[in-house]
Amino acid sequence: MKINTNRFPWVDNLRGFITLLVVAHHSSLAYTTFAFFDKQAYNASTHPIVDKIRWIGMDIFEDFNDIFFMSLMFLISGIFVMNGLGKGVKNFIRDRFFRLFIPFLTGVSVLMLLAYYPAYLLAYGKNDVKLYIVDYFTTEGWPVGPPWFIWVLFFFNLIIALSFPLLKTNVQKSGIILSLLKSRPFKIILNLYLISWFLYIPLLLWAGPGTWTGIGPFDFQVSRVLLYFGYFSFGLIIGSVNLNEGIFSIDSAFLKKWPVWVIGCVITYAFLKLSETPLKHLVETKQIPLLPVFLLYRSIWILSCVLSCVAFLTFFRQFLNATNTWWNSLSANAYGIYLLHYIFVLWTQYLLLNLELPVILKFVITFSVSVILSWIATYFLKKLRFIGKYL
Repeated sequence: MKINTNRFPWVDNLRGFITLLVVAHHSSLAYTTFAFFDKQAYNASTHPIVDKIRWIGMDIFEDFNDIFFMSLMFLISGIFVMNGLGKGVKNFIRDRFFRLFIPFLTGVSVLMLLAYYPAYLLAYGKNDVKLYIVDYFTTEGWPVGPPWFIWVLFFFNLIIALSFPLLKTNVQKSGIILSLLKSRPFKIILNLYLISWFLYIPLLLWAGPGTWTGIGPFDFQVSRVLLYFGYFSFGLIIGSVNLNEGIFSIDSAFLKKWPVWVIGCVITYAFLKLSETPLKHLVETKQIPLLPVFLLYRSIWILSCVLSCVAFLTFFRQFLNATNTWWNSLSANAYGIYLLHYIFVLWTQYLLLNLELPVILKFVITFSVSVILSWIATYFLKKLRFIGKYL
């Protein structure tokens, strides 16, 4: 493998890997034990396609991803903001408008329309494209699907850009302070944990964990919006200094503690899952009120989020700070894969419904087909001038 000194390959590699994890996450949702399908409004289902074959292993995989990977995606996105703003606020906003907002509108108006059709077939059992389109925009309320991340990311970028003249100095100072803490890794973890806790828990108590709201396709998960903005801002601060000189520098104690973060990530998530049954029992038997149990569980949840994000960041920095043809291609096509994969995930899951195959095989087929086809589609779409510039 060849080291690229002009870029930070580990960031690109991690972004590509997390994109694959998103595809795997959506590939697993048809096979979780808690999945249900609502024929009255398939958008209210846990997933647009729900298979009769389930496995609790999919629950564990899906839940582990759900805790941290969107926070990490926002953090990674924030790292690139300062470089973009170096071209000027107006140019930055224009670039993000074409790079994020236009693909979002295309995604929810065209791509998701193609993706959700199998769910309509399951719900109504009839092949009627005209009625489907009407149902999609009315009964289903114009479902956003995975592109929700893109419009929220655009909104975060817009907030930072418009307030950048006021924020610039403080962001740069924060970046320097964070760099000085590279020899005090546990202080970084503690601060990130406390900030995450206060950004997440109050909204969670108010809105609940699963509440989504918005207008049309401009949907977002209420309890997590501040948490995501916090991680996006943390990425902004990280990216305000040279990554080779900050907390991810080779001599950083924060980076050198990567085994601690990886082991802590695994142990914390395992403890979180193992605590669910006894905590539920304590509430049901009225030994402890619901609120303190809820706060305890979600406090562990936040720790799992923090350690998982840090574990992936430091592991990739330590071991995957190099590039090759495969990683370059994944990184270059990651955005397109994210935009397109849901079409192939849902159609593949739909075509596999009546096949008596082991659940893990169905998952592997869905994931593999979705990655390969969305990767190939992105590669060719990027060759089209009027489309490729958005990917």
